[in-house]
Amino acid sequence: MKTPVLAPSLLSADFSDLKAAINQIENNNGSVVHIDVMDGLFVPEITYGQPVVRSIRKLTSLPFDVHLMVEKPENQINSFIEAGADWITFHIEATAHAHRLIQMIHEKGKKAGIAINPATPLFALQEILDCVDIILVMTVNPGWGGQKLIPSCVEKIKELKKIRQEKKYNYLISVDGGVNNQTLKTVMDGGADVIVSGSSFFSGSLQWKTE
Repeated sequence: MKTPVLAPSLLSADFSDLKAAINQIENNNGSVVHIDVMDGLFVPEITYGQPVVRSIRKLTSLPFDVHLMVEKPENQINSFIEAGADWITFHIEATAHAHRLIQMIHEKGKKAGIAINPATPLFALQEILDCVDIILVMTVNPGWGGQKLIPSCVEKIKELKKIRQEKKYNYLISVDGGVNNQTLKTVMDGGADVIVSGSSFFSGSLQWKTE
């Protein structure tokens, strides 16, 4: 997959018309569909589950990146893969067994992602950087859309790019939270490969241009 990649988040779509949202993604340079799953425990809100993912799977051939903002993601991984996920991204803060979960996802032939909250240091990821496919840097506190990007989180993107170059790792760096026309260049210059955008994308205000 050629990067950078635009991955619009359905969290900011009209839930009553997800078919139109998928069409908007396909028609406006989206390469991945980012699906935020919230359980009301790890984050305050509740969004949607496996039946919704299964129902929209038939609407597009674009990869589904299912972002599990849930406690005990190990209990959800297999069922979301069965529902149609291509990438499974879970939070390092939500499990004590990150390495095993990456193995579980790989055993199913899917890409494994790790998400990291703004307050979590990169040090927490050092033992899994060699085996993970995607690292999702949260640039807002997870749980709802429309927040402003936390500038200090961009330093994590830069550091992850540096580590990847030095260690010759292969992970993609994804960024999620507060990405709009004012912040897009900052995160891309920092080294982000996958740009998750919700409210700015679905409002039509995000100007996405790649060479």
